Amino acid sequence: MSKDLKDENSSRQIPSLLLVEDDPGLRSQLRWALDTFDVHVAEDRESAMAAIKDVKPHAVVLDLGLPPDPNGATEGLAILEAILSELPGTKVIVSSGNEDRQNAVEAVRLGAYDFYPKPVDVDVLKMIIDRALNLYELEQENSRLNRITGDSYFGGIITTSPQLLKVCETVRRVAASEVSVLLTGESGTGKEVIARALHDASSRAGKTFVAINCAAIPENLLESELFGHEKGSFTGAVKQTVGKIEQANGGTLMLDEIGDMPLPLQAKLLRFLQERVIERIGGRSQIELDVRVISATNQDLKIMIEAGQFREDLFYRLEEVGVHIPPLREREGDAVLLVNHFLQRFTDGAKKTFRGFTKEALAAVTAYQWPGNVRELENRVKRAVVLADGRYIGVDDLDIDIKEASKKIPTLREAREAAEYEVVKQALAMAQGNLSTAAKVLSVSRPTLYDLIKNHGLKVEH
Repeated sequence: MSKDLKDENSSRQIPSLLLVEDDPGLRSQLRWALDTFDVHVAEDRESAMAAIKDVKPHAVVLDLGLPPDPNGATEGLAILEAILSELPGTKVIVSSGNEDRQNAVEAVRLGAYDFYPKPVDVDVLKMIIDRALNLYELEQENSRLNRITGDSYFGGIITTSPQLLKVCETVRRVAASEVSVLLTGESGTGKEVIARALHDASSRAGKTFVAINCAAIPENLLESELFGHEKGSFTGAVKQTVGKIEQANGGTLMLDEIGDMPLPLQAKLLRFLQERVIERIGGRSQIELDVRVISATNQDLKIMIEAGQFREDLFYRLEEVGVHIPPLREREGDAVLLVNHFLQRFTDGAKKTFRGFTKEALAAVTAYQWPGNVRELENRVKRAVVLADGRYIGVDDLDIDIKEASKKIPTLREAREAAEYEVVKQALAMAQGNLSTAAKVLSVSRPTLYDLIKNHGLKVEH
């Protein structure tokens, strides 16, 4: 086959197949019958290995009875081992007569994918080749994903999505400064991972990173956890205790779930951010500290400010730079990357080994909305590693309801309507309700704009 034709086939992603058969008549017959593949042929070890190195076929159909041992299997088995040594991922299908069944079993033990009996039934052979190629593609995809997740983009963050890559670039830029950063996003999106990446990319990387979850500590203990206390300052204070802020001196303090901090403690935190000094509970001396503060929340602090639940002055101290972390459902392709990353992590050093996920499982992972974000995905993979008993993890192992996942995918029409609604709403806001101006912004006529407003149930305030 010419190089041009091979290149053309490669661009069309036609699976490549190598036939190793010494019978010229059968070789020609099979080549014609299997013309849906990019077929290459060989008649002996020399031509077979030349094709393996040149073509790198996805699958090989190998006759075990080849010269100089046409009535045995020694040459065929030797070629099989040579092929798998050169291309371990290639699926080799061996052919044998009924009397050679033991040789076929030996070939499978050595790594052959399957065998088919002679005389050849082309339909059966095609079915075996199709199954072999499906497995080849699945293993190649899992291998590709493993290579991607083997080297994280930035600070341990696994992503290829434009949405999160933009976040990473923002974090990289602000890391060198000393500004306070407020991370927002749904629970489980990886706010602490981002905070650690920011710390590791800053000049404080060699110093302490201290994280505290303000929602996980009872209100009456949170002040002591943050600011520390002196011996005898309250019942149970049997010794001097250094608080989290002081522990982070020279490094970075992460205040997770900052929206759950009680108002009286917010005032004390604000004083620290303004003056960079603290007093331990029961203490009389002021302690000067050098701490960078990163805070995080899954709540809307602006709404909490309006409700009187969060101090506005503290908000502006915490959000010198704000970074919003998108939910997993909005991060294109990341769910599949992450399931492979967690599969590697949970199987390293374990007795169980898996080759990856089935195509159905990967499709379900892509379709599912992941309300619990990365934390939920991690837990589902951990569960699957424990419960799965096959070579590949399936949908049932991940406990994902395919029907439920599919329901949440909008139709193309729904997606277009949603996008149209947002654009019209933004245009009307920019034009402050002036329909002529909004129509110009959208490059549509006034009658068309009237129809859009009516169809989407929008109200225009004059």
